[in-house]
Amino acid sequence: MIPVRDDAATMTCGVCGTAFVASGRQRHCSTACRQAAWRHQHAAPVEPIVTKSDTVYQCPICETRLLGEQRCDDCNTWARRLGPGAACPCCDEPIAVTELLGIDQFARKSAPKKNGKAVINRGS
Repeated sequence: MIPVRDDAATMTCGVCGTAFVASGRQRHCSTACRQAAWRHQHAAPVEPIVTKSDTVYQCPICETRLLGEQRCDDCNTWARRLGPGAACPCCDEPIAVTELLGIDQFARKSAPKKNGKAVINRGS
């Protein structure tokens, strides 16, 4: 008859590699190693942050504009996000949409008022 488990034999910890005498179904040498193994096994997957190809960034040091790249190669620093944009058709320099449009173009125009009340034209 082959024993299922030999409790007298030494095992090695899967986390730190220390040899220890197992007791019961013990797989790790200490509570700290058991917790570290559980945390490693149940860790949430880390998804890489992908830059969008239509986002314009600007280096805070050399003020170089980058399209779809967050890190400035010249200064080796992270660039700040200016917003969505593209390459300018005239000079091929990255330009953000917010630079093309003024703040007044983003504001909602109010309806004309007559005697303090809004007048709505419904096209008669």
